[in-house]
Amino acid sequence: MAVSIEFAKEYGYVVLVLVAYAFLNFWMSFQVGKARRKYKVFYPTMYAIESENKDAKLFNCVQRGHQNSLEMMPMFFVMLLLGGLQHPTIAAGLGVLYTVARFFYFKGYATGVPDNRLKIGGLNFLAVFGLIICTASFGINLLIRETL
Repeated sequence: MAVSIEFAKEYGYVVLVLVAYAFLNFWMSFQVGKARRKYKVFYPTMYAIESENKDAKLFNCVQRGHQNSLEMMPMFFVMLLLGGLQHPTIAAGLGVLYTVARFFYFKGYATGVPDNRLKIGGLNFLAVFGLIICTASFGINLLIRETL
């Protein structure tokens, strides 16, 4: 049985937001690589130990900013792609907000002062919550729609 899915033209914005976030993720990974060289934290070490490296906190904040973004990425991608099926422009807008906020989350964290991640970066939580609502709306719509 073949299934045909028709996407709204605006779903293209959703896909482009996904691509933008992929580029942001690459950029963050390069920042971690630069921090590894700068603070002399070599692979396979995930996090520096303060007793062994005076710059451990600075490196760990860069690493943690990227790691947290990776931890949140699956939920962001799924909520963006599914919520965007019914609400493509809203989901794309929330996805842009999430991506920009994640940039500032990373930059704030990378200062070495973990609380700085939330100044502008904290908006990423509002954006992902909005995407969860879009996805829930899509799921509810699937359940209550009338069969033709």
